[in-house]
Parts: sequence; C-alpha cells; structure tokens
Amino acid sequence: MSEKLPFAVMAKPVGSRCNMRCRYCYYLDKGKYSTHARQTRMSFDLLEKLIRQTVAGSPGPVVSFTWHGGEPTLAGMDFYKKAVELQRKHLPAGWTALNNLQTNGLLLNDAWCAFLKENRFDVGLSVDGSEAVHDLNRRDLGGAPTFQRVRAAAARLKRHGLEPDLLCTVHSESEKRPLEVYRALRELGSGWIQFIPIVVRGPDGAVTPESVSPEGYGGFLIACFDEWAAHDLGRLDVQLFAEAARVLAGGEASLCTLRDTCGRVPVVEEDGAVYACDHFVDPAHRMGSLSGGSLDKIVNSEAQLSFGRRKGELTGQCRRCPHLALCNGGCPKDRFALSADGEAGQHYLCPGMRTFFDHAAPILRRMTALSREGLGPEEIMTEINKPSKEGSLC
Repeated sequence: MSEKLPFAVMAKPVGSRCNMRCRYCYYLDKGKYSTHARQTRMSFDLLEKLIRQTVAGSPGPVVSFTWHGGEPTLAGMDFYKKAVELQRKHLPAGWTALNNLQTNGLLLNDAWCAFLKENRFDVGLSVDGSEAVHDLNRRDLGGAPTFQRVRAAAARLKRHGLEPDLLCTVHSESEKRPLEVYRALRELGSGWIQFIPIVVRGPDGAVTPESVSPEGYGGFLIACFDEWAAHDLGRLDVQLFAEAARVLAGGEASLCTLRDTCGRVPVVEEDGAVYACDHFVDPAHRMGSLSGGSLDKIVNSEAQLSFGRRKGELTGQCRRCPHLALCNGGCPKDRFALSADGEAGQHYLCPGMRTFFDHAAPILRRMTALSREGLGPEEIMTEINKPSKEGSLC
C-alpha cells in the first residue's frame, strides 16, 4: 500500500452565503454551482461523511479542517458542536483534529468565543487594517460599516484567551497606505498577520478597480517589511515574511501559492461537491462528491494531481528568476500576464513580488545568520537597522 500523503480540507458549510457584501469578494456567485435548490447548511449526514473520509485518508496523527465561506458562523454553533463530536467519534486513539475557523467576526459573541476556546479552534479574523481602509469595502448586508464590530470581536477573542490570525486583503486603496494598515493591525494585538492580494478579473478579463497593482503590492510589502524589521521581530509574524525566511534558511514553504506544486487543499461545498481549490470552484474543476466516493481517492486522483502539477508549468522568465524558490510562479489563478519575452502565463503580481524579494531577501538572510550566532530578536533588530552606506537597512 502506498504511503498516505497529508492534505487539509477547506470546508464551506454554508457555501458562499455571507452576512457581508465586500466589494472585492470573488466567492459570492459560486452558489450557482450548488446542486441544492437554494443555499442551505451542510447536512449532518454530509458532515459525517466529510469527517470520516478526511480521517480515513489522512496519515495522521493530526487531521486538519478549515471552516470557511462565505461566512462559516452562519452554520450555527450547533453545527460545530456536531463536528467536534464526530471528530471524536472517528479519530483513532492518539490522533487530534486541528480546526481553523476563518470568519468576518460579526457573529462572535461570548458564547462563540468560549466554545472556540474550549475546543481549541484556531481563528482567522478578516480585517483590512485601519477603520478608514477596512470600511471602504467591507460592509454588511445593509451597507453599514463593520470595522468597529470586527475590532470588538478581536478584543472578545483575546479576553477568552484566543489570539486570532489577522487576514488582511491588499487592494487598490490599501496599497497607498501601507503603514496605516500595518500599524492598525499591530494595534489589534495579534501575533500573526496574513496579507492577501486582491486580484479579481472582470468579464472582459481586465482586473477590477479594487484589485491591487503589481507595483503597488511590492511597495506595500516593502513598507510593511521595513516597519516589521525595525520594530516587531519576535513580537509579530507576517506570513509572507515567515515563509520567505523559512525557504532562505533551507526549508520548504508551507503556503500553497509559494510551493512548486499545489492541490493538497481541496474545497468541499455545502452540497458535498469537491473542487480542486478555493480559487477554482467551477464545473471544470469539480473533482467529485463526498456522496459518490472517497475523499482520499479524489485528492489523489489523476485529475487532482495533474491540477497540482500544472503549477510547475512556468514561463521562461520565471525559470530564470533568482527568486524562483521563494515564489514558484505564484498562484495559478493570477497567471494571466505576459512575460518580458511575450510568453503567456506570467504571474500578474510578478513585478511587485520580485521588487519585494530583491529588498527583503538579503535582510532575511542576515536575520537568519544572526539568529544562528545566538542573537535574540532585540539584538537582531539593532544590528539590521544600523544604517548602511546607502542609509537603508543593511
């Protein structure tokens, strides 16, 4: 029997249903692919199939579930109580379920927070930085701003002993205000920030007005990186910076968009349909159904494996790039630009990513070297922030 390979499930228990209407959301129209007559919550029968099949296909001893949306708290707390119950039922002795709830925070009252803490859920909280930037796009169904409610949710989670990961999109407005965004996120007191570039294409193939520009994204990352390197090393982690540091130190990226293959994070919708990836929920990438077979077989099917391998189909410009190991061509959904040679399939954000890595890689290498010499975060920040001959970080 071949060795089982790990995978993580991104489950969408209410599909694309949400209690917000973010201007840049790419997922709201995905409900049209549901086999349900109208969007509803995933049934307990399908939930048990999801958990049983995920456990059966996992090498263990940790089995990962990410609960996403739309807005997954719309499924109700009883749904997640049932999920925890079923995980305990199906996990072998000594195995553990790792649950991650990614939420906009609007429904997180004290009861929710207590449940999440008691059952060791990790929580990803969507917040776009400062109040002014956040409320530009992230409005509720009535068009009202949401920042103050999200900030209250972050504080409530912390009172219950939970440190939420902050999920921050970067769009055409936030790219102009990087330090405002970064400092507002820092003030929320979490230990982890994830920047998510907004790249959405309209029916004509052009990027939408809310989408971040390549140059703007690079400048945003550099400004945030310099602020982090000057003040927050050892206190706060930023996903992209941590991933780059890991690769430069000889490790492998864990983030799918930066790896040389993908496809190990299938999406399961509320009707049990399984899709190749969160960004490819469409008929062409429907890989099967929980009701029609084994999730393990779907994840390891030739169709899904071929989807993952296609990430390695790079332009010549990518293959020649000195930062290839850090990026691996980026997410396939964003490979719609032309390379410098006129070759199709270049990553749209490549110019910004390359500028960022040009700037950050030498500093991250220096940080790693100083850490191996035994220096702590404060000492490393002191060393790397000594002015170089050019007056910048050395």
